Amino acid sequence: MDVFSPAMAADRFLDEWHRIVSMHDMEALRDALAEDVTIGAPPYWTRLEGRPIVHHLLGLIIETIEGFSYYREWQDGSELALEFQGKVGALDVQGIDLITLNEQGQIQNLDVLMRPTNTIIRLQEIVAPRMAEFLEHR
Repeated sequence: MDVFSPAMAADRFLDEWHRIVSMHDMEALRDALAEDVTIGAPPYWTRLEGRPIVHHLLGLIIETIEGFSYYREWQDGSELALEFQGKVGALDVQGIDLITLNEQGQIQNLDVLMRPTNTIIRLQEIVAPRMAEFLEHR
C-alpha cells in the first residue's frame, strides 16, 4: 500500500508544474488544479474559487507575463513558495506563488504576491476585462 508523502507529491508536482508553465499547457494546468481550488491574486482582493475560474485566470496570467520564469523555490511538505520574474509589456514583475497541495498532489490553494504596483495595475488593465467577459458567459 502506498503511503502519502507530502514531500514526494510536491516533488512530482514541481516537475510537472515547471513543464506546464514553460509549455503553456492549459489542459495539464486544469488537471493540476483541485476541483475546489482557491486563489488570491492581483487584481482581485476577494478569493476566487473553483477550477474553471482559477484555470481561466491562471491561463490569462501565463499568457500575459512574458519571459515568465521561476528562479527560487522553497518547500515544506505540501507547502511551496516559488519566486518568479517576467515582464508585462515593458514593465518588470517579481512575485511569489504560495501553493498548498492536496493529497492528490493538486493545487488546493494559491496565493500570488507581486510587485511593483505599476506592473500590477498594467496586468489588471489587461486581465480584468477578459475575466469579466468570462464571468458574464459562465
